[in-house]
Amino acid sequence: MSSNIKVQRICQHCGEEFTARTTVTQYCGDICAKRAYKARQKAAKIETSYKETISIISRPIEAIKVKEFLSVKEVATLLNLSPRTAYRLIEQGSIKAVNLSERKTIIKRSDIDKLFA
Repeated sequence: MSSNIKVQRICQHCGEEFTARTTVTQYCGDICAKRAYKARQKAAKIETSYKETISIISRPIEAIKVKEFLSVKEVATLLNLSPRTAYRLIEQGSIKAVNLSERKTIIKRSDIDKLFA
């Protein structure tokens, strides 16, 4: 069953006006259809890469959230501070910390949570 429908449409890819033979035609020709397909594939790859990057960035924060004892660098990452500012807060007494040695200072996670309670 053939139809003699002729509908004026605008190509979804290039924006040119064309005569479509069906009511569902989106592109003026095969070239625009292929180019639109490539653009969709490229956008999908970019979106996948973006999501992967976000997951890689947030992975250290997720690992820090489950620890009971944190280093100064981890506290700085968690609070979005520089390590020097974290040390300054420790020296001021805002954050309770324990020096295990000259090079190792730990902070209890519950002390960090108490800052915001």
